[in-house]
Amino acid sequence: MPAARPPVIVVAPDSFKGSLDAPAVCVAIVRGLRRVWPDADIRARPMADGGEGTLDAVLAAVGTAGRRHLHTVAGAGGAPTPAGWGLLAGPEGETGVVEVAQVVGITDPAGMRAPVGARSTRGVGELIRALLDAGIRHFLVGLGGSSTNDGGAGMLVALGLALSDAGRRPVPPVPDALASVATVDASTLDPRLAQSSITIMSDVNNPLCGSRGATAIFGPQKGVGPGDIGRYDAALAHFATLAERAIGRKAAANPGAGAAGGLVFALQLVGGEFSSGAEVVARRIGLDDALAGADWANPGEGRSDAQTLLRKGPCVVAEKARARGVPVTLLSGAVDPAALAELGGVFDGCIALPAGPASLADCIAGAGTLLADRAEQIARVFAAGRR
Repeated sequence: MPAARPPVIVVAPDSFKGSLDAPAVCVAIVRGLRRVWPDADIRARPMADGGEGTLDAVLAAVGTAGRRHLHTVAGAGGAPTPAGWGLLAGPEGETGVVEVAQVVGITDPAGMRAPVGARSTRGVGELIRALLDAGIRHFLVGLGGSSTNDGGAGMLVALGLALSDAGRRPVPPVPDALASVATVDASTLDPRLAQSSITIMSDVNNPLCGSRGATAIFGPQKGVGPGDIGRYDAALAHFATLAERAIGRKAAANPGAGAAGGLVFALQLVGGEFSSGAEVVARRIGLDDALAGADWANPGEGRSDAQTLLRKGPCVVAEKARARGVPVTLLSGAVDPAALAELGGVFDGCIALPAGPASLADCIAGAGTLLADRAEQIARVFAAGRR
């Protein structure tokens, strides 16, 4: 390639959780690259895998083809919560982007103050119902970062499902009450769901229940104590059996049903289709087109380890880049040394941010500067190689 030609670089990082969202990470990396190549063709494509930051990444990438909106719904603990959602224009009609973390996020202090047994996904159902009222029939639902463990019961109740106990009294759709459900009535479930397409974005393949289920694997990080895992898991299994019978569809054993505390189970019950979150986002942001003719790709994330290779955002970027013969360098807040050998089989170099000893707080506070500086140094090495 002629040395005089400015390079074509794709910058496609995920968010650095607790520090910068994906668009802000892009800005910092581009700032560092511009110090070396002021005239480079840099194609910024903020990435996400369906979890926190998916809404911002998609809206940043589609530009004027997307709009952000707010709608107040019930948070995990029941308090009114302003939840962001996106509206995307497209040939098939408008698509609503729902990020579950906007409603029942594990970083929401109000929701986390409620005991895990009292938290519900009702607000997710309220948001979907509001979008249905607005005429939307295509949905992208991003999972990840949720604080709930109700098997999606709250969402289904908000969409019309009725739960009652043996005395025909209504049962609240929360983990502490699911074991008392005797009857599930789906006759009042919103009929517009049957006319809708729901794409579920996640990178989790756990079933709803059992040793690899929602409660056993993800419950502890949400506040489920060791002594409650069996109780909540049994309650989810009980609710799932009744819900499947009422709706007429099986989903509890499906891969991914246990994501977001079992919310995927509920979404699959109403016709949602499970997809790799990173793949869906990549299509929406035009990553393939951006990589066409590129000389170099830069994905990134807050921390890289063996989990990165489970088709997280950087891994999907690397797969697509390598398929086109584009070298790809991973730039992360931290890289697990134990995973370097595996990561090295996918990425052409893995670079962590700190230049020397530093506290996590300092790295988070200075992430923008650190990203720009690291990007500049990587670019200098890449430029030397081109020469």
